[in-house]
Amino acid sequence: MNQILTSPAEARAFLQAHYGRPEAASLTPRQRVVMALRHEEPDRVPFDFWAVPEVWATLRRYLGTDDDGEVLRLLGVDCRWVRPDYVGPAPIVQEDGSYYDAFGTHRRPVSNEFCTYEEYAGHPLADVQTVAEVESWPGWPPTEHWDVSTLKDKIQALNRETEYWLCYEVGGIFEWSWGLRGFEQFLIDLVTQPEIACAIMDCYTDLYIANVTRVLEAADGGIDMVYTYDDMGTQRGLLISEAMWREFILPRHLRLNAAIRRFPVKIMYHSCGAIYPLIGAFAEEMGIDVLNPLQPRAAGMDAARIKREFGDRLSFYGAVDIQQTLPRGTPQEVQAEVQERCQVLGRGGGYICASAHYLQADTPLENIVAMYTTPRELPPV
Repeated sequence: MNQILTSPAEARAFLQAHYGRPEAASLTPRQRVVMALRHEEPDRVPFDFWAVPEVWATLRRYLGTDDDGEVLRLLGVDCRWVRPDYVGPAPIVQEDGSYYDAFGTHRRPVSNEFCTYEEYAGHPLADVQTVAEVESWPGWPPTEHWDVSTLKDKIQALNRETEYWLCYEVGGIFEWSWGLRGFEQFLIDLVTQPEIACAIMDCYTDLYIANVTRVLEAADGGIDMVYTYDDMGTQRGLLISEAMWREFILPRHLRLNAAIRRFPVKIMYHSCGAIYPLIGAFAEEMGIDVLNPLQPRAAGMDAARIKREFGDRLSFYGAVDIQQTLPRGTPQEVQAEVQERCQVLGRGGGYICASAHYLQADTPLENIVAMYTTPRELPPV
């Protein structure tokens, strides 16, 4: 594709001719993902889509629709995400525009030329000195703040015309914990007073177990995959040592995953950065099914090597570069990378193609369209 399509009508027609008619395919989107995660090659590589709100708004305008589901259908996306309604107290907004969210973290909106994002404005547990203070903190939300009674209706609505692969997001244990304590202080805690760090992580783990249990029970088999996360890598290496990860982070994810495994779902784990040294443990000890997102420009994260070494035990999600190719490349370069990822990671199954993180607001629209109109069928060997 050499240029952007200039009207919503042209765009809709172009996308419709590619993968925008799931009912016309030989497999439903859900069947396609099921085959891929069984390490079998489906009719084509399954795709997912995740993006910041500004990208969603741009695509809605471009495609001439107010319906996010229509955007996903036209892009040929095989996955859908479902969540319970939050019915707890409204965020507490401060005079400076910052606010406390449903999990008690203190955030503020920050804008640049492309978008508005959120950063931490403070850390509510920065000054706690004892485990008792952590456990008695009034900010821990009860599970009843999320209404699961409408989940089955939501699932039925998503699957009205065809069956999609349905996903539910739980949350991060390490990440949300340092959000309450402060990043630097939390890392210090892991060395000097680990009981504080562990108490915060245990409270989050307990909350996630309670929430995911309620959600999966209410969904009654309608959810296919649970997404958990904790970024353990930087651009060049691990954020903490492997020994520290094993001592503090792994046991809590094992406990969470054991609760999830009570239900017939897959587990997808997200960890950004150069996390190659941990991938074997993710597969063999942590017991995940899908690793997300394979950040391609991080050190050691070569897709071919990871597929070769771990592809018999793990499936993969993501891997299309958001640091350079999608925001700075040409549409032709985007399509070349997408095809390469599909052929390397999708051969033999075991791959859901997506960007390596949320599509950012500085991503050219033509590059997004190029990604989702790339041929998804694998050539014969």
